Amino acid sequence: MKTTLVCSGGLDSVSLAHVLAAEGNLSRLVSFDYGQRHTKELTFAAACANRLNVPHHVIDLRSVGASLTGSALTDDLDVPDGHYAEETMKVTVVPNRNAIMLTIAYGVAAAQGDDAVATAVHGGDHFIYPDCRPTFTDAFDKMQRAALDGYADVALYVPFVHRSKADIVREGARVGTPFDQTWSCYKGGEVHCGRCGTCVERREAFALAGVTDPTQYQDAEFWKAAIAEAQV
Repeated sequence: MKTTLVCSGGLDSVSLAHVLAAEGNLSRLVSFDYGQRHTKELTFAAACANRLNVPHHVIDLRSVGASLTGSALTDDLDVPDGHYAEETMKVTVVPNRNAIMLTIAYGVAAAQGDDAVATAVHGGDHFIYPDCRPTFTDAFDKMQRAALDGYADVALYVPFVHRSKADIVREGARVGTPFDQTWSCYKGGEVHCGRCGTCVERREAFALAGVTDPTQYQDAEFWKAAIAEAQV
């Protein structure tokens, strides 16, 4: 099944790229520059495409991202520290981001003759990001089948949508994903901050998976306190 993968350069999508490549199903990567402050993630997506020897389409959505105001990822707002379970993390939502990206990825897949579009949304995203939930992915798949009816038959592949980030780490480790060649931190510094929601989630996932985390963090211990606070 020739598959177009939406790849940010993060742990989840790069792991899925390696899983699909190991299965012989990875056709290409599609990445998006939407003006995100952690745009360095795109260099990790490019490295993944080069490593797996597949085409890499980088779509410029900076003008679109400039209109999706109110998010700490695209506006001059502080990225909050803490766990994704906290209400403060809603400031990291970029409205309709996945819907926009997937629509374009479907167009690329149809034009290139691929059979599926894959995205690495997972169960841990459900609380904070509405366009990562099964209700969204199911409806989006149905909508895109209607949009391409009679032209192309492209399916949506979301193997992690009911699974945890720890499951992704285990799957990634199984196929030899170089986790140190992935970028998660929303603050986009020289190294992972260790304090933002995605850093805390990343660190926690490795611990739950029982896999050594090769990531360098500015604050490697904050995640424990953040999780404890979220559970109160």
